[in-house]
Amino acid sequence: MTERELADFTNRQLKNMLISDEDVTPFVKEALGKTLRCFEPNKNKYYSERNLSVFHSGQYATYLYYLSNTVYKAMGDADLTSKIYYLNKILHAVDWFYAIDLPNYWGVEHPLGSVLGRARYSDGLFIYQGCTVGGNKKKYPVLGRNVIMYSNSTILGDCHVGDNVILGTGCTIKDEDIPSNSLVFGASPHLVIKQKSEEEIQPIIDEIWTKNRGEN
Repeated sequence: MTERELADFTNRQLKNMLISDEDVTPFVKEALGKTLRCFEPNKNKYYSERNLSVFHSGQYATYLYYLSNTVYKAMGDADLTSKIYYLNKILHAVDWFYAIDLPNYWGVEHPLGSVLGRARYSDGLFIYQGCTVGGNKKKYPVLGRNVIMYSNSTILGDCHVGDNVILGTGCTIKDEDIPSNSLVFGASPHLVIKQKSEEEIQPIIDEIWTKNRGEN
């Protein structure tokens, strides 16, 4: 799709689903650029062509997040911002809040039911279905680089999660700090944290991201 075709496609969805006559065209170039940059380090075969398919849910959901975030930075909490955010919920069952700043590159695999709320994110975040990041008692997490969240894992509240941290399926971290280079299982306050060397963790990271990935 050209930028014009992509803008028309998104505008038609907004009109048909949310009765909106607003135009996303001024924001598509920037949002698409951020989306394609996000895809560049991803080793998954569905991202290997480095273009955007509106018929690949992970790709199009990522684009709609960047579009809502781009509109938010330009217009604030305008109706168009909320409508793009809501469109992403309708199409993909994801709740990726437009006001948060997701990093330069991050990835998803079957993101159905995921919630990415207020937190400080770093490059290399990778999530699967049912993952949640958000606040607890007005405290919010800080995530290091290369945090991998397997299905239905959760990070809530006053957490500092280090670099190269892998959360097992169903893991819940709440108001706890996690050291870098760790495998984490179970639920707070009874987490099982298996700290590894960077050399032991790196092969898992390298299955997802290319070695020439960018920096923040």
